[in-house]
Amino acid sequence: MSATHITSGAELAALFSSTTYVAVDFYADWCPPCKAIAPVYEKLASQHSVDGVLAFAKVNVDHVQDAARTHGVTAMPTFLFFKEGRQVAVNGQKAIRGADPASLTAAAEKLGGLAKKKVEAAA
Repeated sequence: MSATHITSGAELAALFSSTTYVAVDFYADWCPPCKAIAPVYEKLASQHSVDGVLAFAKVNVDHVQDAARTHGVTAMPTFLFFKEGRQVAVNGQKAIRGADPASLTAAAEKLGGLAKKKVEAAA
């Protein structure tokens, strides 16, 4: 499953309410570091997404300004993590600012492990 492109604050809220864990990439089309990290984020999304349990979302800050403002995003890219709609820290980080593939990969792997445990517990 690839990353979900969010087009409104309501769409992001709906994703939060339907999915336990959500990683969100706040990006801009004009941002070179955003373009550099995008393939890494897509690969992580395809490896770790679990329908209804873990989703990876992309929010263009120029198109969905209300979501960026609500979550205090002031630099791109910024990656935030949510559990049941509330922002949480992953590996001790509430946010990853900038194109940091190592931190992003570690966070996605941690969330992927939590998602797998949740699926196994439900089985």
